[in-house]
Amino acid sequence: MSLTKKYEGYSSFSYLEAGKDYKSFDLADELTRVPPYTLPLSEEDETRVRSLIDASLLVSMHEHVGVFPDKIQETPEYARHGRMHTAFKGLAASHWDCVFDNLMDGICHIHSSSGWQWDDVLHDLGMRLCDLAHQDFVLHCQRIGDVQRAHDEGKVAWVATMEGAAMIEHDLDRIDLLHGFGLRSLGITYSESNALGNGLKEDRDGGLTKFGQRAVQRMNKVGLLIDCSHCGDQTTLDTVEWSEKPIVLSHIGARALWESKRLAPDDVLEAVAAKGGVIGIECAPHTTLTENNRTHNLDAFMEHFEYVKALVGIDHVGFGPDTVYGDHVGLHHTYMASLSLKDSKGTTKPGQEYEEVEYVEGLENPTEGSRNIIRWLVKNEYSDEDIAKAMGGNAMRVMEQAWS
Repeated sequence: MSLTKKYEGYSSFSYLEAGKDYKSFDLADELTRVPPYTLPLSEEDETRVRSLIDASLLVSMHEHVGVFPDKIQETPEYARHGRMHTAFKGLAASHWDCVFDNLMDGICHIHSSSGWQWDDVLHDLGMRLCDLAHQDFVLHCQRIGDVQRAHDEGKVAWVATMEGAAMIEHDLDRIDLLHGFGLRSLGITYSESNALGNGLKEDRDGGLTKFGQRAVQRMNKVGLLIDCSHCGDQTTLDTVEWSEKPIVLSHIGARALWESKRLAPDDVLEAVAAKGGVIGIECAPHTTLTENNRTHNLDAFMEHFEYVKALVGIDHVGFGPDTVYGDHVGLHHTYMASLSLKDSKGTTKPGQEYEEVEYVEGLENPTEGSRNIIRWLVKNEYSDEDIAKAMGGNAMRVMEQAWS
């Protein structure tokens, strides 16, 4: 049923009057902002792809399924108005059965005068849930069975996540509240340090704080999947040690292939896998580059997948493309001062020059990613079993363990 989504045309906030009830923006086209790309396959492989999609549960461990303004420079104002539109049309054209959506945390609040505020986070979450409540194509995924239900009914299971836990401040009960409001995955830090531990931006990483250790234990008890994608290395290692359940690096790559704090060294990847966790490979522009592929494309992205798979095994790797519906490169330029895209001194390291792309061909948005990743795996002769694990089976396992 994943091949035929049952989408009836709902668009965000259509229960209100644009221009009267809220400020309207011209948004990016969800499917044709740039020329669409589909990895070519033989007729035999096309048949196999369709069979795999029909039989498997496909899970993206990290996306941003909001739609950004067509003029990306309008994003800060769009964010301040607090109504992020959901890409229902784009999701209906995708193969994902389940997407982890990271709302606007890390974007909407970067330039807030008062920083990461509890009420800001609740606004983003509540506004998205209100929008979802007015349609029945995207399901709010709160239990593991919701993913199978979405697959069977031709719908999409939406997992609410936040990339960092700064908003809980020093109040452990806020973890319970976030779960009660429907959140199912939470990052320890979003690049910058907070009360729990150190983010990857820091020059020195002291690991989890005492409060962070207690927060990890509370997340385990409540049933939140823990994510360390934006943590410092030691903070990630400490989280693995203190968590009774597997954790994830939902959107990351291998530092062995490209020297960047945004990617993880082998010992961190191995520690996460040894605890039963999963590493999701990301393709946000100019992240998962390699010495062999200095122009960011599908092959560079999949080189990171193959490296991590060889290092930790097929049971511990998946995909968290970290894509958006809109100009992702422009978005990074807009927020360059706040996003961790360069080294600590803000410059590219000698010998790591790369060609900047306008977009990552074949991975422009969650729709293209859902199509081309599985096509690449089929084209490169991965077994049906291994494809099913990497495309969603491994993610389903850690979701069930964390949420139980």
